[in-house]
Amino acid sequence: MASRAKTYTTTGRKFSLTGKRIGIVVAQWHNDITEPLLQGALDVLKKSGIKASDIIIMQAPGSFELPLCAQWLIKDSKADAVLCLGCIIKGETPHFNYISEAVANGIMNLNITHNIPIIFGVLTTNTLQQSKERSGGKHGNKGADAAVAALEMLENKKR
Repeated sequence: MASRAKTYTTTGRKFSLTGKRIGIVVAQWHNDITEPLLQGALDVLKKSGIKASDIIIMQAPGSFELPLCAQWLIKDSKADAVLCLGCIIKGETPHFNYISEAVANGIMNLNITHNIPIIFGVLTTNTLQQSKERSGGKHGNKGADAAVAALEMLENKKR
């Protein structure tokens, strides 16, 4: 999947999304992971022709707050797509399970309710090392992958 993020195309097609507004909600918790995710997403969006003025960034305290912040961003900015970027690392308690499931369900519900792409760019890993490997390390940058997914979905909607 990391190779897709480097080419910024899907099956050879180039994105043509002039004038589209992209929202990004990024969790501040684990910002050593979420900042590189954000940068990966921004790199893809800008290289794909999305103007900086058409990218709206909102910070959320943590991943649990991503769905509500995404909803606010959709209403206030009229975004055509929203990326939700966060990091949830498994600990010694069931907290990981509750947060991960709540965030996934919240983002899924926003997709259906608002009929625009709300992209799940939340790392759910067992260790900090796994998160680092997915935020610019050996497994690519899932923030960049989330941006590619948003662009692909917008292209699909155009058809």
